Amino acid sequence: MFVGGFATFAMLYATQPLLPLLSSEFGIGPASASLSVSAGTAALALMLIPASVLADRSGREKVMKVSLALAALIALACATVNDFSQLLILRALLGASLAGLPAAAMAYIGEEVSPRAQGKAMGLYIAGNALGGMSGRVLSALLTDIGSWRIALLMLGVLGIVSAAVFWYRLPPSRHFQARAASISRIIDDARHISRDAGLPWLFLTALLAMGVFIGVYNYLGFRLLEAPFNLSQTAIGAIFLLYVVGSWASAFAGQLTDRFGRRKVQWVVVMIMISGLLLTLSDALVLLIAGVAIFTFGFFATHSISSGWVARRGQERRGLATAIYLTFYYLGASLIGSLSGFAWSLGRWNGIAAVLGLCLLLLLAIVLRLKKLPADPA
Repeated sequence: MFVGGFATFAMLYATQPLLPLLSSEFGIGPASASLSVSAGTAALALMLIPASVLADRSGREKVMKVSLALAALIALACATVNDFSQLLILRALLGASLAGLPAAAMAYIGEEVSPRAQGKAMGLYIAGNALGGMSGRVLSALLTDIGSWRIALLMLGVLGIVSAAVFWYRLPPSRHFQARAASISRIIDDARHISRDAGLPWLFLTALLAMGVFIGVYNYLGFRLLEAPFNLSQTAIGAIFLLYVVGSWASAFAGQLTDRFGRRKVQWVVVMIMISGLLLTLSDALVLLIAGVAIFTFGFFATHSISSGWVARRGQERRGLATAIYLTFYYLGASLIGSLSGFAWSLGRWNGIAAVLGLCLLLLLAIVLRLKKLPADPA
């Protein structure tokens, strides 16, 4: 599952550090360039629930394997495009193909791992996501400086092929999966129960806001670092994504804290850490800015690890659909907030971006404080 998460996010976010380059090469603005990321995340969001229903019926293991293999082939094709519109189409297809893995992954962990170890297991899966996202971004920036962005996307496609092969042959078979009929009435009934849960709808909103702010920061950070007083190279900008190591550690650490102290006592604290990190990015001192991004990244991955594990817990027998809805909100946040916040760049550069994202974080804090008062989780 670690390998699957690694490959998924390496391919999905490969174009993020290249946004200033794509903006220049294709003659488009920052918000338009960000669509090379948002097209994939939006398509993934739209396909999560259908993929979840398919996984409920056909088996989580099978859906995840096919999803990752197909996405790797599409990732290879992204290196051959002739214009930006072709890139957007392939990136959307990539996101749609990848949907099967995250749609089934959390439910798979919820079914196959002992409840006492689920916090740690979910943290390790999210850690794979973090390392994959970091590696994809850093490699694409480095390979672009060495060769070109086409070579970078080609090599990430190769990485996807290798990861898919490892995942295909090494994933333990499902032992506790029970197929559920994919009827419309059953889906509607499950969705009705989920919407009536005291916590799940609020957890879905935490996904939208946290991920939207996170992608917003990393989408437009490169534009800021290219300008004075920083004037960094493409490789140096890509190196910023090495801070995902912090996120990888944060996910596993947050899982351990959750198992020990409970989600309610930890979640609001890590959201405050996100806010503190964002405020530090306002500094023009590079050291403080990098420290701020590191702190912000820690807070985000800890928040996501806690919320996603909580959804799998509260979803019970409907955890497949519940986690799919959670991830739909998660990637919609990446697409909507991640792209729309780019318009604040033209109004106030980085200060404008930080102001919009800061408002989103204050709303997120209000929601997690509400969740802190939630009654006990279902058994």
